[in-house]
Amino acid sequence: MNYSNLIKEFAIITGTYFIGEALSGILQLPIPGNVLGMILLAILILSGLIKMEQVETASAMLLDNLALFFIPPGVGLMLYFELISSEFVAIVATATISTLLVLGITGKIMDLALNHKRKGTFYD
Repeated sequence: MNYSNLIKEFAIITGTYFIGEALSGILQLPIPGNVLGMILLAILILSGLIKMEQVETASAMLLDNLALFFIPPGVGLMLYFELISSEFVAIVATATISTLLVLGITGKIMDLALNHKRKGTFYD
Protein backbone atom coordinates (compact mmCIF):
# COMPACT_ATOMS: atom_id res chain seq x y z
CA MET A 1 0.00 0.00 0.00
CA ASN A 2 1.38 3.38 -1.04
CA TYR A 3 0.66 5.70 1.88
CA SER A 4 1.40 8.91 -0.01
CA ASN A 5 -1.28 8.04 -2.58
CA LEU A 6 -3.67 7.15 0.22
CA ILE A 7 -3.05 10.53 1.87
CA LYS A 8 -3.69 12.25 -1.49
CA GLU A 9 -6.95 10.33 -1.88
CA PHE A 10 -8.14 11.29 1.60
CA ALA A 11 -7.08 14.90 0.89
CA ILE A 12 -9.27 14.95 -2.22
CA ILE A 13 -12.25 13.51 -0.35
CA THR A 14 -11.90 15.79 2.67
CA GLY A 15 -11.14 18.76 0.42
CA THR A 16 -14.43 18.34 -1.44
CA TYR A 17 -16.16 17.88 1.92
CA PHE A 18 -14.78 21.18 3.26
CA ILE A 19 -15.59 23.00 0.00
CA GLY A 20 -19.16 21.69 0.33
CA GLU A 21 -19.32 22.89 3.93
CA ALA A 22 -18.00 26.31 2.90
CA LEU A 23 -20.48 26.61 0.02
CA SER A 24 -23.35 25.62 2.29
CA GLY A 25 -22.32 28.21 4.89
CA ILE A 26 -21.53 31.04 2.48
CA LEU A 27 -24.55 30.58 0.22
CA GLN A 28 -26.90 29.73 3.14
CA LEU A 29 -28.22 26.74 1.19
CA PRO A 30 -30.72 24.37 2.81
CA ILE A 31 -28.51 21.44 1.69
CA PRO A 32 -25.96 20.16 4.24
CA GLY A 33 -22.34 20.80 3.37
CA ASN A 34 -21.42 17.13 3.40
CA VAL A 35 -24.07 16.43 0.76
CA LEU A 36 -22.79 19.34 -1.34
CA GLY A 37 -19.29 17.90 -0.98
CA MET A 38 -20.46 14.51 -2.25
CA ILE A 39 -22.26 16.16 -5.17
CA LEU A 40 -19.12 18.16 -5.94
CA LEU A 41 -16.96 15.02 -5.82
CA ALA A 42 -19.42 13.19 -8.10
CA ILE A 43 -19.36 16.09 -10.58
CA LEU A 44 -15.56 16.15 -10.55
CA ILE A 45 -15.42 12.39 -11.18
CA LEU A 46 -18.10 12.44 -13.89
CA SER A 47 -16.43 15.39 -15.64
CA GLY A 48 -13.09 13.58 -15.61
CA LEU A 49 -11.30 16.25 -13.56
CA ILE A 50 -10.74 13.59 -10.92
CA LYS A 51 -10.20 10.01 -12.00
CA MET A 52 -11.95 7.27 -10.07
CA GLU A 53 -8.55 5.71 -9.35
CA GLN A 54 -7.54 8.91 -7.53
CA VAL A 55 -10.09 8.27 -4.75
CA GLU A 56 -10.82 4.56 -5.10
CA THR A 57 -8.61 3.11 -2.35
CA ALA A 58 -9.60 5.66 0.30
CA SER A 59 -13.27 5.33 -0.64
CA ALA A 60 -13.12 1.54 -0.36
CA MET A 61 -11.39 1.86 3.01
CA LEU A 62 -14.10 4.22 4.27
CA LEU A 63 -16.88 1.95 2.99
CA ASP A 64 -15.26 -1.13 4.54
CA ASN A 65 -15.33 0.60 7.94
CA LEU A 66 -18.67 2.36 7.52
CA ALA A 67 -20.27 0.58 10.49
CA LEU A 68 -17.76 2.22 12.84
CA PHE A 69 -19.11 5.65 11.93
CA PHE A 70 -22.54 4.70 13.26
CA ILE A 71 -21.37 3.82 16.76
CA PRO A 72 -21.09 7.38 18.18
CA PRO A 73 -24.54 8.47 16.93
CA GLY A 74 -26.01 5.18 18.15
CA VAL A 75 -24.59 5.71 21.61
CA GLY A 76 -25.79 9.32 21.55
CA LEU A 77 -29.32 8.17 20.77
CA MET A 78 -29.46 6.32 24.07
CA LEU A 79 -29.37 9.69 25.83
CA TYR A 80 -32.75 10.48 24.28
CA PHE A 81 -34.41 7.11 24.87
CA GLU A 82 -37.45 8.64 26.60
CA LEU A 83 -38.10 11.12 23.79
CA ILE A 84 -37.61 8.43 21.16
CA SER A 85 -40.02 6.06 22.88
CA SER A 86 -42.71 8.76 23.07
CA GLU A 87 -42.33 9.58 19.34
CA PHE A 88 -41.58 6.04 18.17
CA VAL A 89 -44.47 5.68 15.69
CA ALA A 90 -43.72 9.01 13.99
CA ILE A 91 -40.01 8.19 13.78
CA VAL A 92 -40.62 4.73 12.30
CA ALA A 93 -43.19 6.07 9.81
CA THR A 94 -40.83 8.86 8.70
CA ALA A 95 -37.88 6.47 8.38
CA THR A 96 -39.94 3.97 6.41
CA ILE A 97 -41.38 6.53 3.99
CA SER A 98 -38.05 8.26 3.44
CA THR A 99 -36.30 4.91 2.92
CA LEU A 100 -38.86 3.88 0.31
CA LEU A 101 -38.49 7.26 -1.44
CA VAL A 102 -34.71 6.96 -1.48
CA LEU A 103 -34.90 3.41 -2.83
CA GLY A 104 -37.33 4.46 -5.56
CA ILE A 105 -35.35 7.52 -6.60
CA THR A 106 -32.05 5.62 -6.51
CA GLY A 107 -33.56 2.86 -8.63
CA LYS A 108 -34.85 5.40 -11.17
CA ILE A 109 -31.46 7.14 -11.33
CA MET A 110 -29.70 3.80 -11.80
CA ASP A 111 -32.17 2.92 -14.54
CA LEU A 112 -31.43 6.24 -16.29
CA ALA A 113 -27.68 5.75 -15.87
CA LEU A 114 -27.80 2.23 -17.30
CA ASN A 115 -29.89 3.46 -20.26
CA HIS A 116 -27.35 6.24 -20.73
CA LYS A 117 -24.52 3.72 -20.73
CA ARG A 118 -26.32 1.44 -23.20
CA LYS A 119 -27.58 4.11 -25.59
CA GLY A 120 -25.11 6.93 -25.04
CA THR A 121 -27.62 9.53 -23.80
CA PHE A 122 -30.23 10.03 -21.12
CA TYR A 123 -32.82 11.26 -23.62
CA ASP A 124 -33.17 8.15 -25.83
